[in-house]
Amino acid sequence: MDLSAAIWRKSSRSSGNGGQCVEVAANLPGVIAVRDSKNPDGPKLFFTPAEWGAFVSGVKTGEFDR
Repeated sequence: MDLSAAIWRKSSRSSGNGGQCVEVAANLPGVIAVRDSKNPDGPKLFFTPAEWGAFVSGVKTGEFDR
């Protein structure tokens, strides 16, 4: 997938001290891309907008809390 037009934004929960950071590109047609900010050339995950929306909703409601 061509990610040259991707606009990556870091999670608001990420700190600036080299912690575990996630970046998301939501400006691509029909896909949400996710990567590790410490390894921007490494593997990416891809989700449909519906899948990403369901994940974010689950996070907000505590679905994945232990």
